[in-house]
Amino acid sequence: MARTKRRSVGIGEREQQLLKLLVESYLEDGSPVASKALASTGDLRVSSATVRNIMADLESLGLVFSPHTSAGRIPTQRGLRFFVDSLISVQPVDAQSVRAIRGELNPDLAPNELVESASNMLSHITNMAGVVTMPRPEQIALRQVEFLPLSGGRVLVILVVNDREVQNRVIHADRDYGEAELTEAANFINAQFTGQSLASIRGEILDSMQADKDQLDALMQTTLDVASKAFSPRAEEENEYVVSGESNLVHNLSNIDEVRELFDAFAEKSAIVHLLDQCLDTDGIQLFIGEESGYRLLDDYSLISARYEVNGEVAGVLGVVGPTRMAYEKVIPVVDVTARLLGAAMTSDRTTP
Repeated sequence: MARTKRRSVGIGEREQQLLKLLVESYLEDGSPVASKALASTGDLRVSSATVRNIMADLESLGLVFSPHTSAGRIPTQRGLRFFVDSLISVQPVDAQSVRAIRGELNPDLAPNELVESASNMLSHITNMAGVVTMPRPEQIALRQVEFLPLSGGRVLVILVVNDREVQNRVIHADRDYGEAELTEAANFINAQFTGQSLASIRGEILDSMQADKDQLDALMQTTLDVASKAFSPRAEEENEYVVSGESNLVHNLSNIDEVRELFDAFAEKSAIVHLLDQCLDTDGIQLFIGEESGYRLLDDYSLISARYEVNGEVAGVLGVVGPTRMAYEKVIPVVDVTARLLGAAMTSDRTTP
């Protein structure tokens, strides 16, 4: 399981067992855990005094702390990180949930619909916020393009991509074009580039534009003009992801200002997308616990993410945002399974995990 870089903590087996019991109890009910309760839990058979000494050692290492002088202890974010890295007992996703996820991720749906379904399922199963990035441009393959002239030098671009999705764009051309010119340009692109990704098509077109335009015929000049704009990534797509279930996080907040800040964080997108993008080059599960995200508005939240692949290539990232006190052992496998099932639904050969 891949995670963010951190400094290792060396503690003995008994200390690890007690820390594991403390974290599991805290994640279950959110209350500080007393030494007496730990001493009577499990098969350790140690005295309350011994537990207190061990807790003092763990506190000196920054793994636990006492929120009140007379209270028990709770894990710090560092303690949660050690628990997730070294002590967690991950529970497999039950068969019913797997069937539900697979049923919602119908391979006949368009990619944007699959992304929305995956986000909804993550939110529904975990009762947190589910976030899924749209497939990367390298995964959007052209099936057909059509250009229709509009007034004022504008052109309507109709893109059919990945067999099932239709995108409409309006671009501003260098001049007014007639219908016959645009049809000829579309026919040329369909003949030369069908099946290639939009990103690679744009790259080839930009390379072609380096040639001397005076040496190009009218067809090529028209094609380069409209195609260079038609296949440009739109600004809103740069940070595009689907989020579901933000309202599930509201009960963790204490006032309306915190609620507003949380929703602003999801609406602004760039910071969360930046975190998700860090997962693109890392296989397996990636976790950011609290302040590890580097984003103040997520200091009290954790992000668990995994990338999904289409036809063997990384296409995007999905994840769950929830409070740092979450059932990591249950959420981690849900994210992992959903990523694999989403990739399978988008893969042409319909391979399932």
